[in-house]
Amino acid sequence: MKSQSGSLGWGPILGGLTGLTMALSLYLMFIYAPADAVQGNAQRIFYIHVPMAWDAYLAFFVVFVAGIGYLWKRSAFWDQLGRASAEIGLVLTTLVLISGSLWGRPIWGTWWTWDARLTTTLILWFMYLGYFMLRAYAGERERAARFAAVLGIVAFVDVPINYLSVQWWRTLHPTEVVSLEHAAMPGSMLLTLMVSLLAFTLLYVFLLRQKWAIEQAKDRLIDYQLAEYERQAQGEAQRAVPGQAQPQQAQVKEGVSLG
Repeated sequence: MKSQSGSLGWGPILGGLTGLTMALSLYLMFIYAPADAVQGNAQRIFYIHVPMAWDAYLAFFVVFVAGIGYLWKRSAFWDQLGRASAEIGLVLTTLVLISGSLWGRPIWGTWWTWDARLTTTLILWFMYLGYFMLRAYAGERERAARFAAVLGIVAFVDVPINYLSVQWWRTLHPTEVVSLEHAAMPGSMLLTLMVSLLAFTLLYVFLLRQKWAIEQAKDRLIDYQLAEYERQAQGEAQRAVPGQAQPQQAQVKEGVSLG
């Protein structure tokens, strides 16, 4: 009970901090930051698109670590963490693809092109969609968790490929505009991006905490249902034994009376 009350203590604080930081980032991206000289207001999607892509990378890294942890320890803790983070990562990747298309239409003149970054992102989306399909059809829980852990580890290989695709291949996507050495944007834009990255990272942590708790509750419910089923089966078996014994007892009594 103490651990649950402790988690409830910092959960609302994290939620409030996430909301405040997100509100600040929205103010910065739509009011404070200037419009791009070339792309105009369409460039403001950048402050949402890039942080969501970063969070998707982070989510799949957590799935990667959780997969290793599960294969090593065989603990439900790691399986629950991997399931929670994979679902958030899949949703974020979906939003990255949608926001990228909305950004690309006015800039590139098309909703979609088989650009290296777009293609590897779509592959990433399909791989983690397969993660949940594998869990759904693998059958027994431990086997599903084991197969999903392996897939979560293998699928993460696409994350660095996706990130480095703009350097390895000629693409429509620009190369990195922010690095440790320099930032190819004004200070106001850089500040807006950093605050947005912080806001979306806090949002990911908050959602992960909530989803992780849901996955733990789902496992407890399944365990309870299995225990209840076993209890009912044992009760029915115990009730069936006296019913089978009654004819035998009647035959014995009949034999004694005849004797």
